[in-house]
Amino acid sequence: MKLLTGNSNLPLARDIAAYLEMPLTQASVRRFADEEVFVEIQENVRGEDVFVIQSTGYPANDNLMELLICIDALKRASARRITAVVPYFGYARQDRKPGPRTPISAKLVANLITVAGANRVLSVDLHAGQIQGFFDIPTDNLFGAPVMSADIETRFGGRNLMVVSPDVGGVVRARALAKRLDNAPLAIVDKRRERAGESEVMNIIGDVEGRFCILIDDIVDSAGTLCNAAAALKEAGASGVVAYVTHGVLSGGAVARVEASALEELVITDSIGAHEIIKAAKRIRHLTIAPLVGEAIKRIADESSVSSLFD
Repeated sequence: MKLLTGNSNLPLARDIAAYLEMPLTQASVRRFADEEVFVEIQENVRGEDVFVIQSTGYPANDNLMELLICIDALKRASARRITAVVPYFGYARQDRKPGPRTPISAKLVANLITVAGANRVLSVDLHAGQIQGFFDIPTDNLFGAPVMSADIETRFGGRNLMVVSPDVGGVVRARALAKRLDNAPLAIVDKRRERAGESEVMNIIGDVEGRFCILIDDIVDSAGTLCNAAAALKEAGASGVVAYVTHGVLSGGAVARVEASALEELVITDSIGAHEIIKAAKRIRHLTIAPLVGEAIKRIADESSVSSLFD
């Protein structure tokens, strides 16, 4: 077994390697003068089970090309099996046609990864479950809920907790977390999105009076939805609001928006490499998913159960 990484999230890759007590494979992933990606594997990988760790967050296209070219290099070096470990799967929000003459880009990216030569895929909290079906190769979707629930119980275990989904589409995710928190009650924020990147909170479904609310979501991008939801929950009588989100995209003015919001804290995982502005934010905290991903890699290599991680 070997671990290879691109440049998208080196700290996470190193933490996964440390968990597995093995070094990262020596490789050169660099750019030519015209920004073309060039990959050179500097170790023998013939007949090896290789895991390529590469999130496809910002810059999404550069990181995606690194992943594809790493896979192609491994295939041409006669690796026995290649697993694309993509903690954050970019383009996942383009999983359906929202209107006429629009693409389903998540399916296109799945095809690209498959054609490049990947034999299987490992990801974390895919935006929509059906994306697993976009791949014609085995695909494991890990859940961040165990990592988040352990942190919530440690920090907020004595409070009157209520799990809140920021929209109707996230109810299944919120219910799964609530079940892990001793069947905590569930509330839903009913919102209406007028256009992409903007949201308006309309109503809170559930009684949050006096409750300490845990907002749960898979992706935070502009943070508008979370901040509006936090404000609405506070107005409805919540004693406090924190948010747990797997993938901290946090584009544009999202960090400043979080810092000025009613959120006491935004907790994100290290599925996406954090830039300096995020690291410096006082209300944003990181949880690592390295042990979760590392254990899944170990089980795939050993041909043992991955789903039992979440029992």
